[in-house]
Amino acid sequence: MSETNYDSIFGRMALEQGFCTEEELVYCKKQLKDRAKENPATLEQVLISNRFITPNQAKRLKQVSKESTKEGKDAAEQIPGYKILGKLGAGAMAIVYKGKQMSLDRIVAIKILPRRFSENPDYVKRFYKEGKAAAKLNHNNIVGAYDVGEAGGYHYFVMEYVEGKTLYEDLAKGKIFSEQEAVAITAQVASALAHAHARGLIHRDVKPKNIMINSAGIVKLADLGLARDASDIELAKSEAGKAFGTPYYISPEQIRGEIDIDGRCDIYSLGATFYHMVTGRVPFEATTPSEVMRKHLKEPLVPPDHINTTLSAGASEVIEMMLAKKKEDRYASAEELLTDLENIRRGEPPLRARRKFNISDLQQLQDGQSIETEEEFDQQDTVSRYKVLVVILSSVIAVLVLLVIFLFASK
Repeated sequence: MSETNYDSIFGRMALEQGFCTEEELVYCKKQLKDRAKENPATLEQVLISNRFITPNQAKRLKQVSKESTKEGKDAAEQIPGYKILGKLGAGAMAIVYKGKQMSLDRIVAIKILPRRFSENPDYVKRFYKEGKAAAKLNHNNIVGAYDVGEAGGYHYFVMEYVEGKTLYEDLAKGKIFSEQEAVAITAQVASALAHAHARGLIHRDVKPKNIMINSAGIVKLADLGLARDASDIELAKSEAGKAFGTPYYISPEQIRGEIDIDGRCDIYSLGATFYHMVTGRVPFEATTPSEVMRKHLKEPLVPPDHINTTLSAGASEVIEMMLAKKKEDRYASAEELLTDLENIRRGEPPLRARRKFNISDLQQLQDGQSIETEEEFDQQDTVSRYKVLVVILSSVIAVLVLLVIFLFASK
């Protein structure tokens, strides 16, 4: 079988406990995918067979997972005003439950921070930061935040319940989206980012797992755990030189740990997601996260329409502009991106991308050829320039003739 939700949780926990490295985890996930049909296995089995973890370590991880689930349920039942209806999922750091807010009679999602993390001030701070960041936003394409607090020694975050799936679930099954589907999803996420950026928040982790699609087809951007206020210079300085994000979708400036990042890093990550949707693969692949990130920094992008030949030139231009390695070469804002996406949707050329890139020029650059820039003038302008040139040449000739006559006369 391919990677399951349990595999994902098990892998994150193995990483969190320091039983394996991120590179080892990525290697095993690739093996799991490669052998899915011929020799199916679990991630736990692949990690053990490669001797990255021991059977005893695997047993301990399963016990921790079991205890965390029970602990999360106990904690959820202590939150006043809410009734727990069932478990939605679990990650390395939190468990999410489906619940009902009794006062408003509405279904919600409740994220619980386990006690072992509650004892760590950094985890608690990050947990509350996510809640406060989400509370600043009110947009149809962003998962809404309702409440955050502490009860019985447990920290909780109550948010909008989304009945649906993540974009990642479809991509993990090998789905390649049609251009119109991908444009529609990208436009909704871009709209969410425009709202967040206008309020000074940079998401910093736009990826398929954080993009939810409800039963009505409405896209919801989730997980503001890595979000940062663009004006928070103190936090930016403390994070200098550190790469925050997900390797397959992270922007070059995030990899370098630059201080002055802005919303254009989210545009890059959304571009990587758009690329994944229409090609069925991420922009840069490698066996280790560090090699993937090196490619984001150094390796030229294979144009998406070279992989999916049904993709329009306009869509390819937009994706390439979103994935420009220099942030100055990307869309200046999510609003600019939305304009080009709307043009594509109407079957028109993406004017902003076309001003930045010329497909033939990009091909020449890729082939190592130089590009000649030609200026075009209208006919009247050309005639006027020739007239000026004739006058200047005539004047120079006249001066030279007079100079020669003067020299002969003086002899």
